[in-house]
Amino acid sequence: MNAELPSEPIPVTAAPTAPAPAKGSRALVLIVGGVALGALLSSGLLWQKLVNIQEHLARQSADAGTQSLEARTIAKQAQDLARETAARQAVTDARVSETSLQRSQLEDLMQSLSRSRDENLVVDIESAVRLAQQQAQLTGSTEPLLAALKTADDRVSRAAHPRLAPLQRAIAHDTERIKSANTTDTPGLLVKLDELVRQVDELPAVNAVASGSPVSNTAQAANPAAAQWWQRWLNVVYQEARKLVRVSRIEQPEAALLSPEQTFFLRENLKLKLLNARLGLLARQMESARADLAAANMALNKYFDPASRKTQSMAGLLQQVQGQMKTAELPQVNETLAALATAAAGN
Repeated sequence: MNAELPSEPIPVTAAPTAPAPAKGSRALVLIVGGVALGALLSSGLLWQKLVNIQEHLARQSADAGTQSLEARTIAKQAQDLARETAARQAVTDARVSETSLQRSQLEDLMQSLSRSRDENLVVDIESAVRLAQQQAQLTGSTEPLLAALKTADDRVSRAAHPRLAPLQRAIAHDTERIKSANTTDTPGLLVKLDELVRQVDELPAVNAVASGSPVSNTAQAANPAAAQWWQRWLNVVYQEARKLVRVSRIEQPEAALLSPEQTFFLRENLKLKLLNARLGLLARQMESARADLAAANMALNKYFDPASRKTQSMAGLLQQVQGQMKTAELPQVNETLAALATAAAGN
């Protein structure tokens, strides 16, 4: 703190002395006056110095106050900026979190859509393959299976999903195996069976009476214009005589006892055997079809004339049908179905 100095010089009181001579007093007064004047001058200089110091301190104090105010203003602005930055950072973090959540949801949705598309593809292919297998069983042809496998391979190739690569390999293996398999020519066998059914009505029974007269035929062949009434009468007598007595060799005794009505039912029974074999072939029941063909062959050899060309022709055709009816079953697509089940399980 600055000490306040008196503005006026303090009078100096001289101690009472003994009266001196007047000349000595005057010198003393001058000395005292000089000292007082010096003290006054020094006091003035000191006062001026103190005033300057006070002014300097006042300016420094004012400058410090101004700087402190500016510092407080800057600090407040910094705090506001920090709070605004924190708020913006919080908003940015919230937006980043929301964006990350949306991205994860979008990825899940895309994976779900891709998985759903693959699952639908697997289900469609499995349904098509099973339907083609049923058609192949009904028709006895491998064409439906090959067509279904080719379509499935094209769809898997277009999907281009690594998870379906085992399915594509299984389809290729089954396709090669089906192409190399031997199968029964069902359409050709059906045509031959229909022809056998048609020929049954033309078969001569083993006990059928032969018609025609060798005598009359020979005479008419030699001279058709020379056929007289007596030749016609002789032919009639010959035919009637043949009806009365007939000598023939029949290996099966029961075949000789067949009446015309029984022969009719025998033909119908033979047709039923052939038709049953046809139905067994369509139903892929090979054992039943072969049994019906064997029964038809036995009836043909037993009850119909083996010397007849029609019987021989039908017997040869029947043997062809029996030889072509193979025991090999249609190839299965088990490898493709197993790969489809694995793909549907998501493994």
